[in-house]
Amino acid sequence: MRLNDLDERIVHALAEDARRSYADIGELVGLSAPAVKRRVDRLRADGAITGFTVRVDPAALGWETEGFVELYCRHNTSPDDIRRGLSRYPEVASASTVTGDADAVVQVFAADMRHFERVLERIAGEPFVERTKSVLVLSPLLRRYTSGAPT
Repeated sequence: MRLNDLDERIVHALAEDARRSYADIGELVGLSAPAVKRRVDRLRADGAITGFTVRVDPAALGWETEGFVELYCRHNTSPDDIRRGLSRYPEVASASTVTGDADAVVQVFAADMRHFERVLERIAGEPFVERTKSVLVLSPLLRRYTSGAPT
């Protein structure tokens, strides 16, 4: 489903603050609160909006260390195998198959360096993993929770 301009502006407003009122969003986009609610309900029913959530600073939960791990998998490892294997790790924030030499890139949050090392060792020990390559985040520079700029 491709969003029209108005729906996209509503989605961006919700992505900035999912607790924003329909009246507030309506003021931003030029609709009444009931009209915004109807559009949000339709976007949810159509699957364009998949849910509402809260963004928490990982450090507030004790996750002070962040890193990215490149996975180099054994021949014939499917994306579903990778997803299933990594879904058991609460430290894995995201994982994606990628182009290039690596098969997947995994974002990991850990309490400290030792915790990160233990997670990395466990991931490297998965039967589908041939080798890993990791980098640690020094300072996150930019994080966006929406795609593209609102119009």
